[in-house]
Amino acid sequence: MSDLSRANPTGRFSGLADSYAKYRPDYPPAAIAFVLSRCGLGPGSVLVDVGCGTGISSRLFAARGLAVLGVEPNDEMRRQAEAVPSARQPAPLYCKGRAEETGLPDAAADAVLAAQAFHWFDAGAALREFHRILKPGGWVALLWNERDESDPFTAAYGEVIRSAPEAKAVELPRGRAGEPLLASPLFEAGERVCFPNSQALDEEGMLGRAFSASYAPKEPAAAAGFADALRAVFGRFQQQGQVVLRYATSVYVARRAAVPA
Repeated sequence: MSDLSRANPTGRFSGLADSYAKYRPDYPPAAIAFVLSRCGLGPGSVLVDVGCGTGISSRLFAARGLAVLGVEPNDEMRRQAEAVPSARQPAPLYCKGRAEETGLPDAAADAVLAAQAFHWFDAGAALREFHRILKPGGWVALLWNERDESDPFTAAYGEVIRSAPEAKAVELPRGRAGEPLLASPLFEAGERVCFPNSQALDEEGMLGRAFSASYAPKEPAAAAGFADALRAVFGRFQQQGQVVLRYATSVYVARRAAVPA
């Protein structure tokens, strides 16, 4: 994105916390296992989840025994994360901060995670901050659930999504969103791996998923037209009242390089 200040990456998610928490997909267990293995993480490892939103990814890693600190600038999203009970102790902790300025001390983390968030950051500034807060040999992991439009329903859903006026400006370049990490001299041993993921939805869930996007239309007439187009797609593809949205979950990882001061 060329102008993050105009895109308002913090404020644009205000009012979406409830629907984001309810309708956004998790990440597949195979992707979580890959991050743990590749980054050498286990019980007690400290993971900082930057741009953690409503805590979807924070809870998944805390459930594997990691000590998770979620960093989130949007107050509504962070409060939503804090309100979700944790089935495992220690539960994730959350604090206010930005990817470019987390407020955390040097060498505080074994790993830094950004799930469905890195494209909202100033990549260069964020990677410098990640390098600072990582311990020597620590890792960065970037995750995205990207629509797999080789699936006919997902392709039809995506066509409607792209009809939203703001969609073209903020939709991800599939398979390329994590390239700044792989190209950064601050990190080494980088790679990208993909895992299949899916989300079964009824009509309400499909609409909720679509309107949880920050670029979904909010003006009443436009929102109604958007919803009608989505309902038409649901009607074409539903089986027994459900559709399945297919994703390819992209995982980028890279290790902190020892860079001279």
